[in-house]
Amino acid sequence: MKKIVKFLIIAALCLVIGVILAGCGGEKTAQRELKVYNWGDYIDPVVLEDFEKETGIHVVYDTFATNEDMYVKVKSGGSDYDVVIPSDYMIKRMIHEGLLEKIDFSNVPNYKNVDAKFKDLPFDSQNEYSVPYMWGTVGIVYNKKMVTDPVDSWNILWNKKYKKQILMLDSPRDSIGITLKLLGYSLNTSEPEQLEQAKKKLIEQKPLVLAYVVDEVKDKMIAGEAAMAVVWSGDAMFIKDKNPDIEYAIPQEGTNLWFDSIVIPKGAKHKAEAEEFINYLARPEVSQKNAEYIGYATPLPEAKTQLAESIQTDLAAYPSDEILKNTEVFDDLAKNIAAYDRVWTEIKAAR
Repeated sequence: MKKIVKFLIIAALCLVIGVILAGCGGEKTAQRELKVYNWGDYIDPVVLEDFEKETGIHVVYDTFATNEDMYVKVKSGGSDYDVVIPSDYMIKRMIHEGLLEKIDFSNVPNYKNVDAKFKDLPFDSQNEYSVPYMWGTVGIVYNKKMVTDPVDSWNILWNKKYKKQILMLDSPRDSIGITLKLLGYSLNTSEPEQLEQAKKKLIEQKPLVLAYVVDEVKDKMIAGEAAMAVVWSGDAMFIKDKNPDIEYAIPQEGTNLWFDSIVIPKGAKHKAEAEEFINYLARPEVSQKNAEYIGYATPLPEAKTQLAESIQTDLAAYPSDEILKNTEVFDDLAKNIAAYDRVWTEIKAAR
């Protein structure tokens, strides 16, 4: 009887210990999670799979279409994301509004792999809140079989010959920005009269536009559904790879030079996992894999050297210093953003 009682006591203790260990294990699993918010089609899925396998961190991955969509969701406080990848001007805005955590760079030793020219940038001049992810330009992709005119000016987007063959970006900063450049103004202007001129110009163009698009521009241009489109350079690389009739041009009036960087929202529940993920993305072999998959330019020199020679020398992906001299980086418009939103709403509502 004593043996039975002793056995039952031991069994009960084992059961209690097992429950405790299971509870600890469950808590550990819950902590090893990461919620990522990124642009659509902006990471190689294999990178996420490899990260999960290597670290045991489960990645919950969501996407957004524009910086403004991302901002509204993060600003609301209900998104619970640990890593977000916004663009330059939006990062500056989020820093100013206290929406980002400072990164503990002792947990991101691979930051040393980032090219010095992509550090100390105006939107994060002290390199406290962000790590560069990709960079590029905005230009025009066009089908050489469908476009017979030189593509050297934004003005071709107003050529009536290409009515209903033009795709525009469904993004206020980009579409208004290129129009301002065409008119000879800064794409960061806050002058009401200049914005009004851009609005009238875009309303004038609207009958020629087939659609305002974002990610779907790639499939449409590959399939030959349009003659030309305003695109980010990485999308241009992807489209060119799939359709040899496509070329990319940066108009002579100049364009936007943009940077997308990795940040951690304020109050992130898994900051340590976020920094581990950032460090992983800053490995040359990982950045190379992402650059090959999405077509955008890597900010890591070692990763660039691992790309095919044809990509390294393609001006769509890696424009020359001469081209870059005629580019402008988006700034945070702060209070003036409402004016841009109003102009864009009026453009989209015009008939």
